Amino acid sequence: MTTFGRDVYDDVIVGGGHNGLVAAAYLARAGRSVLVLERLGTTGGAAISSRPFVGVDARLSRYSYLVSLLPAKIVRDLDLRFAVRRRTVSSYTPTERDGRPGGLLVGGGEQRTRESFARLTGSEREYESWRAFYGTTGRVAEKVFPTLTEPLPTRAELRARIDDEAAWRMLFEEPLGQAVERHFADDLVRGVVLTDGLIGTFADAHDPSLAQNRCFLYHVIGGGTGDWDVPVGGMGALTDALAEAARAAGAQIATGHEVLRIDTDGTGPAEVVFRTATGEGRVVARTVLVNASPQALTALLGETPPESAARAAAPEGAQLKVNMLLRRLPRLRDTAVDPREAFGGTFHIAEGYAELARAYAEAASGELPSVPPSEIYCHSLTDPTILGPELVEQGYQTLTLFGLHAPARLFAHDNQQSREVLLTATLAQLDAHLAEPLTDCLAFDADDRPCIEAKTPLDLERELRLPGGHIFHRDLSWPYSDGDRDGGGDGGGGRWGVETAHRNVLLCGAGAVRGGGVSGVPGHNAAMAVLGH
Repeated sequence: MTTFGRDVYDDVIVGGGHNGLVAAAYLARAGRSVLVLERLGTTGGAAISSRPFVGVDARLSRYSYLVSLLPAKIVRDLDLRFAVRRRTVSSYTPTERDGRPGGLLVGGGEQRTRESFARLTGSEREYESWRAFYGTTGRVAEKVFPTLTEPLPTRAELRARIDDEAAWRMLFEEPLGQAVERHFADDLVRGVVLTDGLIGTFADAHDPSLAQNRCFLYHVIGGGTGDWDVPVGGMGALTDALAEAARAAGAQIATGHEVLRIDTDGTGPAEVVFRTATGEGRVVARTVLVNASPQALTALLGETPPESAARAAAPEGAQLKVNMLLRRLPRLRDTAVDPREAFGGTFHIAEGYAELARAYAEAASGELPSVPPSEIYCHSLTDPTILGPELVEQGYQTLTLFGLHAPARLFAHDNQQSREVLLTATLAQLDAHLAEPLTDCLAFDADDRPCIEAKTPLDLERELRLPGGHIFHRDLSWPYSDGDRDGGGDGGGGRWGVETAHRNVLLCGAGAVRGGGVSGVPGHNAAMAVLGH
């Protein structure tokens, strides 16, 4: 007998992250009995808001922080009380040339962007190339994004749908570095373009695996436009709305329930064994949806990974994540740009093309990057609701920094020391473009400690069970199949890209095909697979 009032559910969902909650809401709205088992004391997984600084009324999107890949279809279907706001500036990248501070501002209208390119490069050539390049990615986005919530197309079907051989070759067949170098001449412009291929992905511009292409693709297709928006109320507003929608539809959500094992023969109902603070329990499910990594799924089933998976490298995160609260935004050396504009979009640091290549080479050789690349944005400029009224009145702002080329292997010997060394070096690169040290602007918490926290891949693995600290659970997949629609071993095949070798077990986490990012797509697709769509 379970503690939930019934012994058998139509669907048990392992993990209450955003994808699991999306699946729960869809299935419960279809009239099915649904139980969500979440290990932590709250739902949301990595898509949460929290107050990391003692005694400070600032609710930060602590891990994931921007929204692009969440289809409006899911928001509409589930009647979510959730909204996003568009940033007025896309990015600002500071630099120094001929001893003078300057930078590249993308946003604020076409004319301002055009003028910024001209000041940086001395002509309009790079801006015209920029328009042509992103015109191509925009057309691809319009074709590809709607397919994410449709049955998984084959490679040939997606290629035909895009119907642009030059675009297909550029994005799907040749290393991204070739397209970047072919379209752009300026080192800084090249770097700004490449960064979208490196978020959470440890790769070189010319990596033959095309991991950088896959990452880039997901960063430019969101919403069919490639826009990255700010979640109003913080990322937790989305997962709170999803949990509310699931409960309103009749789903049960049990936090503090860690699933230990899934017993199934693949034909009849499965038994899910879990642990709570008071002991172990079990529940029977006709279908189990696992909102966890493929590695966790394999462990829960008590299986040995397939030979191909065993040969493959283990997932490895490659980012430094830093959250900060400031009393005010710092002044810039480049006085032509208002700090509110510079930090309102994505603020690129040490992300020139050559700098990115050097940082990758150093990290690949086992050394922390000497000039660590990173990017920053300020949530509170677009959405001040995450701050308490007093903080808003006093001009406080948040900063979120995402450091690139920081693979988990670099922290294995001494995580704390390596974290401190990399954080210091990263902030020094930011300070080089500021008219005052960032530390002069930091707020302090109730214990008189500076409001700054840093997380390495090992920290994320420990806190969130991300395998190797990989924010996508594993390298992102192409949004198509190679023709196998009969199911895979770990959510790698089938009609929806979520099917496993067991008919009654589905993968609905970020490691599914078309997973990664805050999208809800794997949750939607797993629900559609259960419902027979």
